[in-house]
Amino acid sequence: MRWLPAFLSASLFAAGSFAAKKTSEERFKAFHIKSLSSAPVKLSDGSYRDLTATPRDYTSAVLLTAMDARFGCQLCREFQPEWDLLSRSWIKGDKAAASRVVFATLDFADGRDTFMSLSLQTAPVLLLFPPTTGPHAAASSEPLRYDFTAGPPSAEMVHAWIARHTPDRPHPQVKRPINWIKWVTTIVAVSGSFTAAYVAWPIVLPIIQSRNVWAAISLIAILLFTSGHMFNHIRQVPYVAGDGKGGVNYFAAGFQNQYGMETQVVAAMYGVLSFAAISLAVKVPRIADPKAQGVAVLAWGGVMVVMYSFLLSVFRIKNAGYPFSLPPFM
Repeated sequence: MRWLPAFLSASLFAAGSFAAKKTSEERFKAFHIKSLSSAPVKLSDGSYRDLTATPRDYTSAVLLTAMDARFGCQLCREFQPEWDLLSRSWIKGDKAAASRVVFATLDFADGRDTFMSLSLQTAPVLLLFPPTTGPHAAASSEPLRYDFTAGPPSAEMVHAWIARHTPDRPHPQVKRPINWIKWVTTIVAVSGSFTAAYVAWPIVLPIIQSRNVWAAISLIAILLFTSGHMFNHIRQVPYVAGDGKGGVNYFAAGFQNQYGMETQVVAAMYGVLSFAAISLAVKVPRIADPKAQGVAVLAWGGVMVVMYSFLLSVFRIKNAGYPFSLPPFM
């Protein structure tokens, strides 16, 4: 039995010599056949060296990743589905291997020696090995590296990158599977919306046709825009500001400055004044009791005087030289 170790050593040497003598075409065919059944091809240290060996008349795109939860590579887990989608779409659209591209994945658990030889400290790393012989041979045999600094790319982005570096060859498009959940959710949501609209239409229609509703909406819009609402959005003004003495200023001096709180106060004053004027013109004349009508006139008149007095005091804050005033805000 002493001849058994010698026989095994000779067999392994012969097998290694046979693998080393594989031509580029034989290596490509072997990996392409594997990719037809399972894309991307799962690599080990040995198959990685075989795939990237020179000379080669094909392009190999290899993703070096670390999917094990122990390594905590969130970017690896986020990009892996996009990489699988790209690989399968490409191989499905190029079964005849006209593009001469092999997609493969080497996980850290299966390729520690490769990661160490490349001095890789992070993952994922996507390397594109160009052909060194043949009509598409590149000037340099060094692999190209995809930049992951912007986060996990989509399959379409990586497809564009590979296509840019493999000119004059077919580039099968990425075909995403139909998202049935999204379609069902959309159909149910649209159907529910139409059903709710149909049921609520008899109630909603009178509201839409109401003149009072449109008058209220118009009045609110007018008050917002005349009080400076658009100015606040354009200038990005502060809501309030300190007065330097531990207090708060609600009104900014000068007509080119204002605060968010100031706009709301002015809009409220305009609204109260508008409501008072409308009540005096429309509601009060309809009161049948003369005494009640008189009280309403005095009440709404008092509201208008107080509001105008407050409004004039605000004008004086905006412009110190404003000469007019009314009691009680003198």
